[in-house]
Amino acid sequence: MEHQLDAYCTHLRSERQVSPHTLEAYRRDLNKVLAFCVKESIPDWPALDIQRLRQLVARQHQQGQSSRSISRLLSAVRGLYHYLNREGLCDHDPANGLSPPKGERRLPKTLDTDRALQLLEGAVEDDFLALRDQAILELFYSSGLRLSELTGLNLDQLDLADGLVEVLGKGSKTRVLPVGKKAREALQAWLPLRGLANPQDDAVFVSQRGTRLGPRAIQLRVKAAGERELGQNLHPHMLRHSFASHLLESSQDLRAVQELLGHADIKTTQIYTHLDFQHLASVYDSAHPRAKRSKGSE
Repeated sequence: MEHQLDAYCTHLRSERQVSPHTLEAYRRDLNKVLAFCVKESIPDWPALDIQRLRQLVARQHQQGQSSRSISRLLSAVRGLYHYLNREGLCDHDPANGLSPPKGERRLPKTLDTDRALQLLEGAVEDDFLALRDQAILELFYSSGLRLSELTGLNLDQLDLADGLVEVLGKGSKTRVLPVGKKAREALQAWLPLRGLANPQDDAVFVSQRGTRLGPRAIQLRVKAAGERELGQNLHPHMLRHSFASHLLESSQDLRAVQELLGHADIKTTQIYTHLDFQHLASVYDSAHPRAKRSKGSE
């Protein structure tokens, strides 16, 4: 079973050309399934049926795994069995028709507009780290980039003259995004200092040693900015969520926000309509003279 799992992962890497992050996630989920099969004395992949897979799902749920995590595991199983069926190693898919337990959908955390401006409009020192970090923050908020998209960004993907950036998103799909005025100014201030580090490649954001900044380094810099400027925890995806929420509040154009975020399914983008409604409800509660009822009127 492990040999066939290795072959499937090789297929994902070489033929499907999935990203290292996606491959790691698939392998991690399928290792859980493999461990379950070993524990339950299931001898091979064809012997895993829907009843036994349902047991695994139930255990994952009891152990506190979210509906989203279980859904990802089932997706990994479907991918594996599609491969096994294609290779003539199996003739069924135990995940077919199996759904994860429904869980409460958590709304993403965002900054409101005032807090976003507070983060970005503070005084910036004229040095390597400060100007680099300001450009990172501005680009996240201006264009709604994912962390992986920003870390992978190269110089030839930036067109500051036209205010555009081309990013490589999920599924190796590219999209072209606008870069706002403030983000362009921040990048123009940063790029002359970038060369002082003798960069090792064309990465837009580099360390003082010239190496490309990795995801963890950027997460730590964003977190430090949040603590310094806002006194709160801040992570890159919160800036992406804020970008989407604020754009939707102003434009009411869900399809445009979907395109800018690079969501394959508009259902993923629709979560921001809930955030927008929360904003509108808050305004209503605070402004409408008959929005609030006294307890005595209940």
